[in-house]
Amino acid sequence: MLKKIHICLCFFFVLGILYEISLMSGCFFSYMPMSKHFLTPEQVLNLGKSIIFLETTERLEPPPLVSCSVESAARIYQDRPIILFMKGLTNDTVLDLNSSYTAFSLLSSMKNVFIFPLQMETVFQETPLLQWYNEQEKNWVHVSSDASRLALIWKYGGIYMDTDVISIRPIPEESFLAAQKSQFSSNGIFGFPAHHKFIWDCMENFVLKYNGNIWGNQGPFLMTRMLKAICNLTDFKGTEDHSCQNISFLNPQRFYPIPYPAWGQYYEVWEKNPNFNHSYALHLWNFMNHNRKAVVAGSNTLAEKLYKAYCPTTYKDLIQNAELRDFTPSGDAA
Repeated sequence: MLKKIHICLCFFFVLGILYEISLMSGCFFSYMPMSKHFLTPEQVLNLGKSIIFLETTERLEPPPLVSCSVESAARIYQDRPIILFMKGLTNDTVLDLNSSYTAFSLLSSMKNVFIFPLQMETVFQETPLLQWYNEQEKNWVHVSSDASRLALIWKYGGIYMDTDVISIRPIPEESFLAAQKSQFSSNGIFGFPAHHKFIWDCMENFVLKYNGNIWGNQGPFLMTRMLKAICNLTDFKGTEDHSCQNISFLNPQRFYPIPYPAWGQYYEVWEKNPNFNHSYALHLWNFMNHNRKAVVAGSNTLAEKLYKAYCPTTYKDLIQNAELRDFTPSGDAA
């Protein structure tokens, strides 16, 4: 009897080892999507090299641009976990592939996309941000997002991206910041290995210099002042990247070939489409989109072409099919 128990224990031990190996090698992503439901955020994050997105509002239905951002990353980084943390989700929320939320179902069906609740108090554990979080307002979307992205990258490493960033080719750097312009860093896209000193220093400065009345003080201005503290920043002369203290400061062309004052160009028809040959991803500046411009099927805008090329499932299900549903007569109208 003891021998049988010993054999069974050995069998399960070997299975556990094989399971871990399959996760680390990326083999897990070849399994059926349903197997994802058994994994915790920590298990997925501990695989390393995650691409992390945050939804810090309470909404449960990702809009088309969020869906496009996540889908494009899932297609470009097929061997890496793509994680969307949503504040509106809880551990008791029951949403799956059959959810009435179209975008949620669409993203859940992708083999390397994981959607988890964003539990900020857990995220901030063992970081300088926990005490700040317990003392400050909880409902300021931008500030909580700025803090969460720092804590997650500090703990687990990987790449953080805003949910209005469309990936078009892999980012080859591991430790990097994205220049929005010369001598000014964005915090909408950045990547570091776990426990990198620069991110820890950013979290400490976040708390030390906290001012909720200044937009971006805990975001791009934080990244910029911390980078300037250790590097002598100079202007970009062409499409070259800069490097300092083993941190790559990537040229504005990598993510911001269309600067924020010209953000509306994404929703215009171009005579000749830009090739974005020097870009890894494109930031569509959604916070500037006060008039809520959207991608419209058949409009031939630059944004529509980007959706077609880099998030075709989002384009089909959330743009084309949504418009068909809107124009389909109801039974009463008939």
